[in-house]
Amino acid sequence: MAILFRLFRFILIAAITSSTLLACNSLFTDKSPSPSNLLESKPLPSPPPIATKNVEPERIPDAPYLQTPPEVVLKMLEMAKVDKADVVYDLGSGDGRIVIAAAQKFGARAIGIEIDPELIRESDRESKLAIAKTPEIRDRIQFIKQDFFKTDLRNATVITLYLLPQANLRVRSEILPKLKAGTRIISYEYDLGDLPPNQTEKIKVGNREYRIYLWILG
Repeated sequence: MAILFRLFRFILIAAITSSTLLACNSLFTDKSPSPSNLLESKPLPSPPPIATKNVEPERIPDAPYLQTPPEVVLKMLEMAKVDKADVVYDLGSGDGRIVIAAAQKFGARAIGIEIDPELIRESDRESKLAIAKTPEIRDRIQFIKQDFFKTDLRNATVITLYLLPQANLRVRSEILPKLKAGTRIISYEYDLGDLPPNQTEKIKVGNREYRIYLWILG
């Protein structure tokens, strides 16, 4: 009898041990997806594209900056017969000397169009010095940072130029047709291709001779 009891107890212990081992094994062989399995089965979505802003490239100036001698500035404005009734636009106004002279010495309203921000700042500095000497010109001077091919020039009566030949040809084809009859165009050094000027003059400054052209639009 004792032998049968021990045998029954052994079988019971073995059964309990086997059940426990099966339960533990199921814990370590869990078939639920692990984080790595999730990454493999469901790839993460791609990040949204970064929005980019269309930025217009900075325009290259249509002429290198070279200072026009003061004597040439005065001759240009005299040839155009500028007076207080005029609206003068200087295309590629550089340091602002033509604009300032047109307002200060001829009483005109004058606007400088310049694409180079550093030259706009220099123009502003020069205009402040001129206004300190001649306060009445304060409201007759303006400088605008802009590509002058995009400027509305319909109210211009005088336009001054000191540009490269190819830029002058663009002015002729793109700007002149939009101007009103009687507008005077003054160009220093370079002409407008085969468009004959109404007047051409030479001026000598030091050892150099300069040429100035005048056109009056019909």
